[in-house]
Amino acid sequence: MGRAAEMIGSTPAFLRAIGEARLITPLRSEGGHRRYSRYQLRIAARARELVDAGTPIDSACRIVILEDQLEEALRLNDELRRPAAGPGSGDATGAVGDTGGTGDTDGTA
Repeated sequence: MGRAAEMIGSTPAFLRAIGEARLITPLRSEGGHRRYSRYQLRIAARARELVDAGTPIDSACRIVILEDQLEEALRLNDELRRPAAGPGSGDATGAVGDTGGTGDTDGTA
């Protein structure tokens, strides 16, 4: 834990605190030592930035979680908006053309 804390410019107590806040849950080695992934260290470093800027630790953890969720949602939206492979395949739903924006399918507006 000491090395991980050093890598992000923090203390072991900070890593324990964000673990208790359930921001990150490190794996444990056979000897019981905490093992952090690169992703977890990146999350911890972002929380540290917020705390250093004066944000309370519980608020910093919530902000980091929301930022992570937003990043994932944006990635998924971008993925879903990519056109389907092949010419003339329509949009991602398989629809071709426009219904006039009313939702009517019989052609009347």
